[in-house]
Amino acid sequence: MGAPGRLLILFGVVLVVLGLLFSFAGNIPWLGHLPGDIYIQRERFTFYFPLTTCLLLSLIITLVLYLFRR
Repeated sequence: MGAPGRLLILFGVVLVVLGLLFSFAGNIPWLGHLPGDIYIQRERFTFYFPLTTCLLLSLIITLVLYLFRR
């Protein structure tokens, strides 16, 4: 199998993982509410930045992609 075939398979796997993540994200209560996530609420202003959640998801995706390259 050539490089384009492997790349298409990798994109398919990534899309499936993202689809599962979006489907089940509401069922994971701690996702988006980890310590380190920035949440500021004022009278007419709300700012939310899930910093720790982004770092955790980036680490998981990096590990999965590393395992697929081997």
